[in-house]
This record gives sequence, structure tokens and C-alpha cells, in this order.
Amino acid sequence: MKILFLYPNAGAQVAFNFGLAHLAAPLRHAGHEVACWQLCEDLAPLPTREEFIARLRREAPDLVGFSVVTNQWPYARQLAGWAREALEAPLACGGIHATVAAEEILETGLFDYVFLGECEEALAEFVERTARGRSVEDVRNLGLKVDGRVRINPVRPLPDLKALPPKDYDLFDFQRLIDVKKGWVSLMASRGCPFSCTYCFNHFMVGKYRRDLGCSLKDLNYIRHFDVGQIIDEIRYLLTHYRHIRTFIFDDDLFTFDRDYVVEFCKAYRKVSDVPFVVNAHFGFFGPDHARALAEAHCRIVKFGVESGSPRIRREIMNRHMTNEAIIDTLALVRDAGMHSSVFIMIGLPRETREDVMETVRLLGKAEPGRFRWTFFYPYPGTRAYEMSVEGRYVDFGRMASLMNFTDASCLDFGPEHNLFLKKVGRVMPWFVNAHSSLAAAPLYLKRVQAILDLDERRWEAASPKLHRLDEAFSARLTRRGLRHYAIKYNPFMGVSSDYFLNEK
Repeated sequence: MKILFLYPNAGAQVAFNFGLAHLAAPLRHAGHEVACWQLCEDLAPLPTREEFIARLRREAPDLVGFSVVTNQWPYARQLAGWAREALEAPLACGGIHATVAAEEILETGLFDYVFLGECEEALAEFVERTARGRSVEDVRNLGLKVDGRVRINPVRPLPDLKALPPKDYDLFDFQRLIDVKKGWVSLMASRGCPFSCTYCFNHFMVGKYRRDLGCSLKDLNYIRHFDVGQIIDEIRYLLTHYRHIRTFIFDDDLFTFDRDYVVEFCKAYRKVSDVPFVVNAHFGFFGPDHARALAEAHCRIVKFGVESGSPRIRREIMNRHMTNEAIIDTLALVRDAGMHSSVFIMIGLPRETREDVMETVRLLGKAEPGRFRWTFFYPYPGTRAYEMSVEGRYVDFGRMASLMNFTDASCLDFGPEHNLFLKKVGRVMPWFVNAHSSLAAAPLYLKRVQAILDLDERRWEAASPKLHRLDEAFSARLTRRGLRHYAIKYNPFMGVSSDYFLNEK
């Protein structure tokens, strides 16, 4: 069979799709033909309807598989409509959105099948049965319509990562991805997370697998690792097959979960590469041993999810239990080990007040991470935070359907005054952090922040498009004066400390 994967990635940062690379490997090993089309403006112009239909007809696949996250669902739905015009081949939808909204997707009539959860084994079985003309109705992890009614089959046990074949990098124009991402290459050493944050789909996944399998959390074995040797072999492969790799970034939910694994990996990594790398950590799973091992292996950045500087919001809304003191102390530990820290921040959460947002700003000013990345909260279906947002009548469903990312705007409505405040903070978060820090440049930023806060909606809309250019010019002047500050760097939603970007190689 010929399988064509479609990966809608429009209006968002260009990304590498781990799931498709893993799904393709066993299919090709079984002799099937597999191709992928990643639809992202950073790689190539998005196709018109006519161009899309023409390419699908040229490809002539036997199965079209979409990989979809919730933000991309409206675009994926449009593409599926076009695909129906182009082909008679069945359409399948997988990815996070298919897992949490399987019935909704099938009820559109656009897709013949949905795949739920981790599907390396399920898709391989489905394709093999289809190729042999056998029924697929009882394939686990599969959703479909039978006699006009939606049927969602139970999932099978999670795959053993150590038994999976290596990812299929040839599925993508991987050198092009490396170059567009300026040498940053994504890896993943594990799957799963021990936490149940309300805004993340992990708690949905754990609940579904436990219900379908009738097992305990321990028996589910949700947190799994590839062997260190597998990851080292993958790194060797990448370094010998591709050019211009400047940084490896581990996209594991929690790379530092297993201290012994971290130490083992770092010892092995030092023997094969001196390329800097980046990991995700958690304030409850990061200590001196982690810091020492990572620093010695040339880890460049350690990332943490702070999400909110308000203890109330973290506790009541997000189910994240850590103290501001632990956040400050851990970021200092990273800094003292000679590494750069990065934190994730969200604004515009349900029941969040202006003071809660300012608590986040003040925490960043006090903790002084190396960088921070901020987004607007997005209520993903299937999560407890989505339910809170709907129950509180915050969600603007029209705006939600039009957003292709969570960085440009919020889909929650808090009323005109707070909506405008969030727009201002979301546009120039580093100005607010600088203004509420102990940096020598703080008074200069405080004046600018106050001027922004004084703007009404009309004047704000006129001023907003110019602010990023002003940030660049103001940062250059402060740099000449030797004043440390945060500036917007690398993308429109990241604030980076000047002592980092001025010394970057």
C-alpha cells in the first residue's frame, strides 16, 4: 500500500513530528510505500485548493493519514474536504486531537477512521489487514463508523519503546528542517509524565488507558524510556547524515525524571558529541546531581514550566504544586552550574486576575531566568482546564476556531478591560518583567510600561505593531550603555537576558 501522511503545521512554529517518524518505520519495514507532506509556510507556501488537489492526485495514495493537534483542526478539516474532492482513498486522523475528540471527528463525515493514543502497532496492523482485504473493525486504538454509528475500540497496552525500530528521518526533508530551525534538532528519550496538570492532555491519556485496559497506574507503565544506547546511536546517525546541527533539544515532557538515567546518558553523550543540548526539567526533579551531570555533558539550557507566578492559580487552576522559593532556588542552581535557564509562562487563565498576572511578572523579575517564553492559555478539549473555561463561560468559541496557535491571542473573554491588559502584557512581556526587576534598567522600562497601560483600545491598536521594532532599538541603546535587560529575541514570544544573547556564538 501507499500511505501519504499529511501534517498541518500552518501559522505555527515549524516542528518535527516524532509520531509520524515512528509510525513510518514499521510500515516501510513491512514493504509499504510511505510519504509525508508537511504544510507549513516556513517550509513552502501553503497550497491553494487546486494545488492541493493536483498534488494528491499525483501522489495517488491508498490511504491518507492526518496528524493533528487541536490548534490545527480547522485547517485539517479544510484539507480533508479538499482531499475528499481529490481522492476516493480513505482518510484517517491521528494525533492528540484525534485522541481527545474522536467522535467529533468521525461525525464530520470527512474521515473514515481515527487512531487514538500511541499507534505504532495499531497502524501497522490496520494497514496490513487493509492490504490483505481483511476487516479492520476490531483493531484496537481505532475509531470508525459501523452501520452509521460511531465505534471507538479500546486501546492496546502502550508500546515498549525499547522494541520500536529507529525513527524514519527520510520521511521528511530533514536537512531542510534543520536549516529552517537554525540548526536545532529535536530528540525524545522518553514518553509520559508523572503529573496531572489541568491544562495538559496527559491526565486524559492516563485515564483512557487505565479504563480501557483495566489496570493500575503502576501497571500502565506510562513513563517509559528508550535505552541510552538507542539515543546515542540516533545522535551518531544524525551527526553523520546531516549538516549544520548546532543544538539538540530533548522534547521529553520531563527529561530529568530519572536521575540515574540522566547521569548515564550524560556520561555516554560526552563520549560521542560536544554539540550543546537542551532538556525539560521540573522543580521537583532537579538537584545538584542533575545540574552537575548536565553541565559536564555540555547541556546549554534547562527548561522549566513555571506557568504562573501566582501560587493560587498554580494550586487552584493548574494543579501545579511548588513554591516560588523553590522556583527561585532551582533557577539559581542552574545558573551556578554554568547553564542557561528557560521558563514557560502562560497568561489569560480562567479565574486569573490582573494581580495574578503581575505576580507572574514580579516572580520573573525576582528569579531572573536566562529566558522566558510566554503564551496565552489555550483550553484543550479533554482537559480539566477546558472544563473550567467552559463552566466559567470564558471561551469565545468563534475566536477559538480561528486560532492556529496559542501565541498570537487568547480565545478566552474576560471583558474589555482585562482583555486589553492581556494584549499589552502578551505583546511586550519583557518590558513588564524589566520594569518589575532589580535591574538597573528597571526605571527606564517602568516609564514605558506605564505609558502602555495608559493607552485606550484605539491608541493601543495603533501602537502595538511598532513595539517589537522599538524593543530592538531600545535594547541596542541599553547594550551600548552596558545595562543588562530582557529583550524579545529569536521569536515574538521569548524574552532573553542580554548577558546571553550578547555572548552567543
